[in-house]
Amino acid sequence: MSLSTADNSHREDERPDPEAILQRYKLRDSDVGVPTPASLDDASDPQMSRGRLRVYLGASAGVGKTYAMLNEGCRRKERGTDVVIGFVETHGRAQTKSQIGELEIIPRQRIPYRGVVLEEMDIDAVLARHPQVALVDELAHTNAAGSRHRKRYKDVRELLDAGIDVITTLNVQHLESLNDLVASITGIRVRETLPDSVLDQADEVELVDIAPRALRQRMQHGNIYPPSA
Repeated sequence: MSLSTADNSHREDERPDPEAILQRYKLRDSDVGVPTPASLDDASDPQMSRGRLRVYLGASAGVGKTYAMLNEGCRRKERGTDVVIGFVETHGRAQTKSQIGELEIIPRQRIPYRGVVLEEMDIDAVLARHPQVALVDELAHTNAAGSRHRKRYKDVRELLDAGIDVITTLNVQHLESLNDLVASITGIRVRETLPDSVLDQADEVELVDIAPRALRQRMQHGNIYPPSA
């Protein structure tokens, strides 16, 4: 597994330290005792039938995970890789939307639920399209009732098993082992979590973070959620 840190900016004492995260989850190459694998930008080993998983791991919401995922997808498409968007959630952010560019978007599955229609990734449509790479946002998401899998990370596993590389996003607060720590810091219990083993099985993880002051400015300017949210 290969891991890099997107930003080493100064951060406040109460925020989880990225260096501590690297050590706690043994995400460094030296911890797992293996050489750095080839980048996702390189050709895959023809002997490998399972897809590769790359995770943009965010220190918090709004640090730029989805933006980075889409940006990578566009770069790979420009180099001739067959890339599609399996599911992306822009939260109405103009800068994030702009990164979609000319990427092909697989239409979402529409699921009726208690008088409303919910939209989820159409896993069968992605499998039928069978791209080289699928971009799938919000790995810890809980799917609507009636979906094939309860959790999106299980959808991703099915894509990987089919030989499709997946690039995805995740915030550290959604890791099960950090649930109590996050609740003690923020006073909020995160309900959507996934097992740490899902992250352990990733081929590459990139930690995405920005300085707390910059994050607050983004929030105040409505660049993370609408001001009325």
